[in-house]
Amino acid sequence: MSAYAAESHVHWRRSLQVMMPDWEWVVLELPPRYFAWRVRGNPLYWSLQERHLLEGDFDLLLATSMVDLATLRGLVPSLARVPTAVYFHENQFDYPPGRGKHSLLEAQMVSLYSSLAADSLVFNSAYNRDSFLAGCDALLARLPDKVPAGIVDTLRARASVLPVALLEVDIESDRVSWPGEKEGASLRVLWTGRFEYDKGGDRLLEILRQLEESAVEYELALVGQQFRDSPPHFDCIVRDFKHRLVQFGYVESRKDYLALLRGADLLLSTALHEFQGLAVLEAVAAGCIPIVPDRLAYREIYPPEYRYASHPDNIREEAGAALERLAFWSQAMAEGRGALPDIAGFSQRQLAPRYRSLLQGLAS
Repeated sequence: MSAYAAESHVHWRRSLQVMMPDWEWVVLELPPRYFAWRVRGNPLYWSLQERHLLEGDFDLLLATSMVDLATLRGLVPSLARVPTAVYFHENQFDYPPGRGKHSLLEAQMVSLYSSLAADSLVFNSAYNRDSFLAGCDALLARLPDKVPAGIVDTLRARASVLPVALLEVDIESDRVSWPGEKEGASLRVLWTGRFEYDKGGDRLLEILRQLEESAVEYELALVGQQFRDSPPHFDCIVRDFKHRLVQFGYVESRKDYLALLRGADLLLSTALHEFQGLAVLEAVAAGCIPIVPDRLAYREIYPPEYRYASHPDNIREEAGAALERLAFWSQAMAEGRGALPDIAGFSQRQLAPRYRSLLQGLAS
């Protein structure tokens, strides 16, 4: 059950079906819009619209963290007898300040109650798990009275980490392979993410301004979903760096998207909010060297040589640090010393037995 079926959530669901084809899957998904309503409204819709289905004979219920599991189990009592795991692609506690779209308190409470109603909590990164538990602890500390002790310890005991597996990629041992070769002599820099505040468009703009002042000859591909209220920094980029752009905006075709990844040399991230970074991992699998900030889930995935110093309160200084890493890897590639980080742990081959062990153990 996925109450907010964004692309990464659908990717995760598909990866489970690919890794465990012998299981019989029943999928319920709601479209990824109207965030606040989705978080609170999903049990109302499903308990009435899909009640006959939900009262079926299931061995396991697997829900994303957007699902209001506690309410759903109350409205459909038969679900209380089904072993349940909640999967966290993100959590509602760790958002950069200034997001300002809607209050997250209700979403935080939903995820807290859902976690208490579940038998197992699964996170896509240790960073996600730790920031969720810290957020729950801080929220409970703010409540005025009648807060039972040991809630966070209970949740911690149920928690495990299993990342989203990469699809359409063959990872053997520490070797990454993907069909296709890079073309062209110019350095091609790729940035991929939603055109939203939390992906650091202002930081990207400053990096590009500093990069333009350097002697590096480069091309730029900006790939991501655009929205009506996207930050103005992206408009500035398309206006001021039109001569560098080989792609700007969303790529509908999966085949074309993968070809674009294979055609890039470096993947640049400026994210302020990332719990695994599936798009970055896909780019690395395609042969891109990652250049990521030294924060968020990146710290547990990429060695220090791929991370630039994080300065959340000083965009110019952070851009300079990113430019230093970009220049380092550009020179290394020119000298034939470019090396990809080991992401074998994100392959279906390695993750499938771990997922199977966890979920079969829960179901039995």
